[in-house]
Formats: sequence, structure tokens, C-alpha cells
Amino acid sequence: MTRVAVGTSAFVGSPLRIGTRASDLALTQSGRVGEALVAGTEHTVELVHVSTSGDRDRISPLAQIGGTGVFVTAVRQALLDAEVDLVVHSCKDLPTEPLQEITLACYPPREDPRDALCARDGLTLAELPQGAKVGTGSPRRAAQLLRARPDLDVQGIRGNVETRLNRALGAEADLDAVVLAASGLRRVGRETAISELLAVEVMLPAPAQGALAVEATTAVLAEQPWFAQRLTEVDDPATRAAVTAERALLRTLEAGCSAPVAAYGELEEADGDEQGGVLHLRALAIRPDGSHAVEGEARVALDLHADELSGTESVPWALGAELAADLLSRGAGEILEQARA
Repeated sequence: MTRVAVGTSAFVGSPLRIGTRASDLALTQSGRVGEALVAGTEHTVELVHVSTSGDRDRISPLAQIGGTGVFVTAVRQALLDAEVDLVVHSCKDLPTEPLQEITLACYPPREDPRDALCARDGLTLAELPQGAKVGTGSPRRAAQLLRARPDLDVQGIRGNVETRLNRALGAEADLDAVVLAASGLRRVGRETAISELLAVEVMLPAPAQGALAVEATTAVLAEQPWFAQRLTEVDDPATRAAVTAERALLRTLEAGCSAPVAAYGELEEADGDEQGGVLHLRALAIRPDGSHAVEGEARVALDLHADELSGTESVPWALGAELAADLLSRGAGEILEQARA
């Protein structure tokens, strides 16, 4: 564990210590969240680098080295050990099972949730040649690529943003294209590498893709009123509602972050309703080869000010759980069992 500044705790006037992985993307995400949280206060931000098992093994498929939580466990432990005051996660990496000592305290506004194709010569998915080699480390992306283009040669890849981009756009590129999250590319300033933003009708995102999750211990939140208040002010209700529905679906399906499951919740404004609107949730479970998918969608009216937006008793959670039950009734469980096998 390394530090970029000296600090002890989140008490008045001292740095706000944020536990983070040391990748460019993680540091950028954590730094931006930290700046938003300390804005208008006397506090500064200290980024505490934490090495995770996913960072140490950059070759093996995620499902092989632990799947859900592979990027999360170590930074959470630093939080529980009081070595940091909060942690920032890419929300799609976060296990859906809560920890009693930790509060999911804040969802900042969500970045673009779509997947992005980064291809040589600026090619789109439709323009890639027959049998083109496309890299992704995600079974969900691989399956949806094959559903759209069964002729593609989809290859598994790992690594940080630059490593993966270089597989298609670098001087020694060995692939025709790679698929990455648009949110990560935008956050590290590499959106110019995007040759096509894939529509959700073609590539439905991973649950919580593009969203960040801020966790803190219940003890620190109780001891630091300024901190709790700033978390409330940075939290985005629409993001919280959508992500809660998506994560409820994932948990009900008993599928991890590396499973071929997609979900996207979007708050659609109702005419003349400034308090909320309609939460529209789309989801699918798909065979790894893209040959069959079970899809569904559901909607519910939502008041962002009156309704509970997260937790297992909330309206968004009920929406996600109900849609998951519908998918299971139509064969999603068998698809996920085949994927695990």
C-alpha cells in the first residue's frame, strides 16, 4: 500500500483518505470523487494505493481468479482496518451482497453506460471485415458481439485501458478492434479512440456500468457529520435508482459481474413531473456463443423525493427482482448454469 500524501484521518482539517487501486482509471475516478466531496471544505484529498488480486494477475480470465469482488476485497479491507476513510469502486465490479460494517454511501452522477468499439481505421461494428478479430475480457460483451456478428473471431484480453487499446490501435496491433466501457475511456481522456458507441439495442451494458460507488464505514459516517453531508450532496438520485434496480436483478439471478448478464435502468421523465418519472429497466441473459438470449423489460413510476431509492425494500429493488424472476421463469437460469459450467 502506498500513499501520495501524508494524513491520518478524516477529522477536521486533515486529508480525506481514499482507498483506490493504482491504475490510471481508478486514480482518476477516485480523485474526481474526492475533489467533489471536499469542495467548499477545509479538507484535502489523499489517495491511498491498494493492490488487489485482479491487479496482480493481469493475464488470467476474471472468472478464473475470483470473478465478482476481485478488484474490491483488498480496498474494502483497508476501509475496515481504518487505513482509509472511504473507497471508490467501479460499481459494476462491486458484489451485490452487502457488508454489515460498510455503507454504500454515495452514487455520483453516472457517466455514459454504453460499450465502445475501438477499431482500426475507425471501422464500425457493421464495417469490420468477415472474421475480424475483436478483443474483450467480458463474456457479456463477447456473447452480444457474436449475436450481432456470428462471423467474428472474439478473443479474450486483459489489461488496463492503454494495454487493451494497443491490441487494436498500437504499432504492433494484433486485433482489428477491442470493446471497452465508454465511461472509462472518457474518464481517462481517450474518447477519441472510440470508433462507434454501441447502441444498447445491440450491446446492453453490464449492470451498473458507467456508475461509481462510494463506500464508507458506518462508524466514520456517524463520527463525521460534514462527511456524511457532503456524500448526500454528491449523491445522484437518478443514478442510485437505476443502479439499485440493475444490481437487484443481478443478485436475484445469482450471477456475478463476469456472467453473461446485461441490465440497464433509465429514468424516463413523465410529462410535467419534475419529482421523478418512470424507471425503465431492460435486461438479458445470453449464451456465451450468442446463439440464444432471454430478454425482458419492466417499468415503474418513481418519485425521487418520496420513494426509497436503494435497499432491498425500495421500489427500484423490487423492479429489478421482479424482472429477474421473469427472466428465470423463461430459462435464464439454464443459460447461466451453462455459462458457469
